[in-house]
Amino acid sequence: MNITLEQAQKAIEAALEKSKELGVKMNIAVMDSGVNLVAFAKMDDAWLGSIDIAQKKAKTARFFNMNSGEIGKLSQPGQPLYNIEHSNNGLITFPGGVLIKDSSGTVIGSIGVSGSTVDDDHEVATAGAEAIK
Repeated sequence: MNITLEQAQKAIEAALEKSKELGVKMNIAVMDSGVNLVAFAKMDDAWLGSIDIAQKKAKTARFFNMNSGEIGKLSQPGQPLYNIEHSNNGLITFPGGVLIKDSSGTVIGSIGVSGSTVDDDHEVATAGAEAIK
């Protein structure tokens, strides 16, 4: 199963709404289950450097079927995935990458958000992912 363009746009819209509510400027990337970019939004004045980060957060979440922040916990010194961020042409292992699942719990894609604090990024990504359920 893959996320459709319509679903990806719905996730983007929900993430944009949450960004506006928080008063932050975000880059938002939605990938399908094969880690292909389906939809992207760059809010006016969002950081250019966060474009790549948003996409890599979405990829990281899907590559390992867990939120990017969870990978981050496992990739700290002394943890089992230490240095994993150097694999797969670079991963992002801090919050802001979230899996998107359908109503049955099947992973259909992921969303990556970057442009503010990691807490804001995660909250915006979660809003986008939850809009699909």
